[in-house]
Amino acid sequence: MLSCTVRIENDIRARLRARFDVTLPRFDLMAQLERHPDGMRMGELSKRMMVTGGNVTGIASQLEREGLVARVPDPRDGRAYSVKLTPAGRRAFATMAREHEGWVIELLGDMPGDDKARLLELLAQMKGHLDAREENA
Repeated sequence: MLSCTVRIENDIRARLRARFDVTLPRFDLMAQLERHPDGMRMGELSKRMMVTGGNVTGIASQLEREGLVARVPDPRDGRAYSVKLTPAGRRAFATMAREHEGWVIELLGDMPGDDKARLLELLAQMKGHLDAREENA
């Protein structure tokens, strides 16, 4: 399972770099922000991306310098701020996301539909078992 994930990630990583000159972590951060149009706090981004706060801060700072994200005061806590996509960031991400989706479809295109469905079913079962273990720990 891990070797398949790594191979797919490496392919996507190379395509993102060649086509858009963007790293996979930058794409992932923008994807998180696309799902949360009102913005996200850095700690939440770090948790969802499973990387350190320092990594998220560095990526967000680069994207901010490029005008793709903005730091805005957090309406729930005046001492904190959230990061959100700018209109330019939304447009850039939409373009990348369309191509990303096509690449994933291409990579998995030769796999029969029934096999994909079964694989998703098995992965969901495994996740359920792992979630239950975590809850019982």
